[in-house]
Amino acid sequence: MGNTNVFPNLNITMDIFKEANQFEKLKMSHMSTSDRVEASREAKRLILCINEFYKENKDPNLMNLMKRLTAKKKKIEIRLKGRPATI
Repeated sequence: MGNTNVFPNLNITMDIFKEANQFEKLKMSHMSTSDRVEASREAKRLILCINEFYKENKDPNLMNLMKRLTAKKKKIEIRLKGRPATI
């Protein structure tokens, strides 16, 4: 009998959560521009993956995780684009 997983998406889900937690703990200081671009793309990928799971079960913890990742992504993008000049 083969080793079949009853919940194949469970492993994928746990991997995404681990990646998201690692991303949240990642220090954003002293990053090069290319590192910031890569981090922004990684955040987008994680948010979109988590969103797919959120669509299925509407877990509020997933929404909170997406909000935290989005906030960190916005900080990275502000640093990339620069702050708008005030008149």
